Amino acid sequence: MKDGVNGVALAVFIFFFVAVTVMGFLAARWRKAENEHSLDEWGLGGRSFGTWITWFLLGGDLYTAYTFVAVPAAIYAAGAAGFFAVPYTILVYPLIFTFLPRLWSVSHKHGYVTTSDFVRGRFGSKGLSLAVAVTGILATMPYIALQLVGIQAVLDVMGVGGGENTNWFIKDLPLLIAFGVLAAYTYSSGLRAPALIAFVKDTLIYIVIAVAIIYIPIKLGGFDDIFAKAGDAFSQTNPATGAPRGALAPAEPGQWTYATLALGSALALFMYPHSITATLSSKSREVIRRNTTILPLYSLMLGLLALLGFMAIAAGIKVQNGQLAIPQLFETMFPDWFAGVAFAAIGIGALVPAAIMSIAAANLFTRNIYKDFIKPDATPAQETKVSKLVSLLVKVGALAFVLTMDKTVAINFQLLGGIWILQTFPALVGGLFTRWFHRWALLAGWAVGMIYGTAAAYGVASPTQKHFGGSAKEIPGIGEIGYIGLTAFVLNVVVTVVLTFVLKALKAPDGIDETKPEDYTADAGDPGVQVELPPATAGSAH
Repeated sequence: MKDGVNGVALAVFIFFFVAVTVMGFLAARWRKAENEHSLDEWGLGGRSFGTWITWFLLGGDLYTAYTFVAVPAAIYAAGAAGFFAVPYTILVYPLIFTFLPRLWSVSHKHGYVTTSDFVRGRFGSKGLSLAVAVTGILATMPYIALQLVGIQAVLDVMGVGGGENTNWFIKDLPLLIAFGVLAAYTYSSGLRAPALIAFVKDTLIYIVIAVAIIYIPIKLGGFDDIFAKAGDAFSQTNPATGAPRGALAPAEPGQWTYATLALGSALALFMYPHSITATLSSKSREVIRRNTTILPLYSLMLGLLALLGFMAIAAGIKVQNGQLAIPQLFETMFPDWFAGVAFAAIGIGALVPAAIMSIAAANLFTRNIYKDFIKPDATPAQETKVSKLVSLLVKVGALAFVLTMDKTVAINFQLLGGIWILQTFPALVGGLFTRWFHRWALLAGWAVGMIYGTAAAYGVASPTQKHFGGSAKEIPGIGEIGYIGLTAFVLNVVVTVVLTFVLKALKAPDGIDETKPEDYTADAGDPGVQVELPPATAGSAH
């Protein structure tokens, strides 16, 4: 690491940061809303985005600072096991092609803003809706924190904030400033801000990856040398575990972990509130279908990005915190000015998803906790005001996590969020195709999955932490090590199916379904499709 502050890189970083900040505030005037006091406008951008805006928004939403920092950091630390993110993003798009257009259609037909709105309307259960909302908020918090960790990693490598002995306030002041700016323009412009900024973010990321994948291997002697040095490094014994540090390819005992983590993550990705928020902001069903076919372009980028972990090893990068490996690689290998561009890509790559995630979590609280249980007669203007305030509180919570917790555990808490959010799959995706599941059975299955997943993850230790040290554990009855979230999901489904048979046999009240079969194929131009319910009934259960 270079001594002191990298002034050139910092200047370039500040230039792009100021540019996207201005864009964030100007976004309030971009596609100006007819009624600003509406969650449809503030939280979903007026449901007006076309194919390319939605593509950039979803890309900016899904491929985050986690992508830039944590995926290659996992490969830097343990080898090709970190590539699980590549197959899971390949698996996810055929999956979402089957259900996202149906969710878009029914949501536009009934004015649903969140997944919990749909669950409540489909199953006639505020309790199940509440469970889905709480899970979404809990799973989103560590994800936002991970974005702030990405910003902090960049600031640390640039030498901003001083050393470890610096007063905590001075050290974290740059992060506090970045957080304050993010909070301000999200409050002001809502979803339009990250939608506009996503253009800059994705352009920078593609430029940096294209340059890195060509320039860095040339400087390191080619991919043969990179893989040879990485293989030698992974063969060394890790003093903390007594085992090799990692492997260029997963060993046979790790293949179950790799496969189940990839599959479980694919099932979970579009259960996250921010994924659905970006989806519902599009203006037509066809926009969603097109995006499921062109979003895999990001997976190609992700495969190239993951190789940076091997390059960091070959370049001799030594860091205690793996999250710093890639920013340090950029500073070491690139000219200072282009390192600043790369750091800006990571920083903006954190701001865009953090904004969308905070909006999505706030919408869940407003629609499915505040309106359903606290103030049922809330007006659209009151809903919007509450959502704006909660979006600030969510970011404060994420900031507190970053400032008080060990940064090396950020990825594990995000993986814990993945375990939680996967348990909403039966209610959401199952509900999009069938009304057979009983609402109480879905709630019981969710509870079993949440309890098992959290307890199992709590019992996983790592060399650096006693609890929540990972997301893989022995699968009961099989004996192989697999992703805890997928095991919990299977238990969830089994409980849901068995209890549905029991409850239907007992003729337990099944709730009222406010949707109709034709709602799931409706498009924006179809008669009766509405973007927002009238104020007197908006958000109410029928």
